[in-house]
Amino acid sequence: MINNEEFAKRLQKVIDYYAESASSFSDVIGVQRSSISHILSGRNKPSLDFVLKVLSSYPEVELYWLLNGKGEFPAQSKVIAKEQNHIPEKTPQPTSSLNAKKDEKNIEKIVVFYTDGTFKEFIKN
Repeated sequence: MINNEEFAKRLQKVIDYYAESASSFSDVIGVQRSSISHILSGRNKPSLDFVLKVLSSYPEVELYWLLNGKGEFPAQSKVIAKEQNHIPEKTPQPTSSLNAKKDEKNIEKIVVFYTDGTFKEFIKN
């Protein structure tokens, strides 16, 4: 299980690291400002959607660190790559105008959470 108090401390660390206010942080990840306030105060637990929005908006945040405090923040491998300007860009996928669908969505990553607090990530290559 996620410890709400510890999660709130780690979330505050992320907000401070990026020199954001709770309000600007909520705007960046696309959630209501009250959501941040309720999580930081311990009133609410973070939803999976909330966690995924944090991870997609701030790539230096590692999932396991954010949830359980294991690992490091910021993720050193991502910080080093960013500093050296070697962050791999997403390669545009060739599309045929005949086969392309406007609203087609592809799965990028699937995260499975287990009841013992562990998880497994499946990332599309």
